[in-house]
Amino acid sequence: MSLPPSRPPLRVAVLGAGTVGREVIRAFLERPGSLATGDGAPLVLAGVAVRDLRRARAGGVPAGLLTDAPAHLVASPDVDVVVELMGGEEPARTLIAAALAAGKPVVTANKHVLAHHGPELEAIARRSGAALRFEASVGGGTPMLSPLATDLAADRVRRVRGIVNGSTNFVLSEMARDGRAYDVVVSAAKAAGYLEADPRADVEGQDAANKTVILARLAFGQWLDPASVTRCPLAGRGAGRPGISGVTAAEVAAAGTLGLALKLIATVERLPGGELAAAVLPTAVARSTPLGRADGVVNRIEIDAEPVGRVAFEGPGAGGGATSSAVLADLLRIARGEGSTWAGLPAGPRESVAAAPPGDPAGGWLALLPPGVELPPGVEEPGAKPPGVELPPGVQEPGAEPPGVRATATPAGTALSIRLPGDAARALVARVRGAGADVTLYRVEEC
Repeated sequence: MSLPPSRPPLRVAVLGAGTVGREVIRAFLERPGSLATGDGAPLVLAGVAVRDLRRARAGGVPAGLLTDAPAHLVASPDVDVVVELMGGEEPARTLIAAALAAGKPVVTANKHVLAHHGPELEAIARRSGAALRFEASVGGGTPMLSPLATDLAADRVRRVRGIVNGSTNFVLSEMARDGRAYDVVVSAAKAAGYLEADPRADVEGQDAANKTVILARLAFGQWLDPASVTRCPLAGRGAGRPGISGVTAAEVAAAGTLGLALKLIATVERLPGGELAAAVLPTAVARSTPLGRADGVVNRIEIDAEPVGRVAFEGPGAGGGATSSAVLADLLRIARGEGSTWAGLPAGPRESVAAAPPGDPAGGWLALLPPGVELPPGVEEPGAKPPGVELPPGVQEPGAEPPGVRATATPAGTALSIRLPGDAARALVARVRGAGADVTLYRVEEC
């Protein structure tokens, strides 16, 4: 039997040698055999672009591979594939676009660039025929994008939701575990390397919103405007703080008393009218559910589709090792001649569209009234009608729940379980007096 003809090696350039980049480089230098496929081209490391050459050399990168001119490396005729792991918007976007336009496949973990420039980059990739792969942009080392685009391509997706930011999940898990304050746990997460010195992209939900945009592209065929993804929970007098930045230890403890866990949940779903609703919000889920039990830096994505039902993916969502696993897997797919992450899905739109806000949750709302805050008259008993709140037509008068309000005393304060439409729930908590603070309404999701 004749052997298949050998293929010329694919010469790979890595842009960036940070947390993820150095793990990818290490794989090439220390275990090149793991990057060989029986049905694809060999992969060889052709160059590494970094800002600090001295630091990279000290980290073990051979001097002969290093350059501080990433644009020259991308344009080099001695480079066949580009791995972009610089992060940020520029020059990453320009370099990705230049590589694709030159017909060079690109692997990236850059969810910001994909979410904000996805339509442009997809158009360039389709025009040139170069593969654009981005499995590492969502879920770290947990493969979920390729199965969504390929194995579930024949299904009609109704909703995608889950925990897509391991750093914020770590913060909320630690707050629930030992009752530490938000600021204390954030400092610990920085020291452990789970959060950047400026953690706002993570804790305010921007990172998760970018990932939600990428999930929406593969699940629903649309590029969403990341700025339109709802990130602020409702509150009595306006909107709460974005992401988990307003979550308190008292709220986490009160949720735990009720058998709930607060998680930063990303959701994108198709509404009855056909539009897509997208949100990244701190949400209460039953502690006994898979989402409620997902602690630490774990990511978990649940896809509800027809006819398959629910499919879930769970695994490590943070760290250089986990993320490099997805990058290397994408390189192997390119070596085998596979195309972009969207596989055979139809081309996406040339422009992003705005996402609609989420509808009212089936499980109602959770609010915590800290000690010293007066309950509105009539809310003490389960099922009492909130004073001054008119229920919309067709909603039965409380008396048996739902709808209604149940007050539960917890060590952290009085927890209100509210089964009312969002506007009515806001009107209720807007009437509480004392302590001078607004009251945040957390969605309660029934899993």
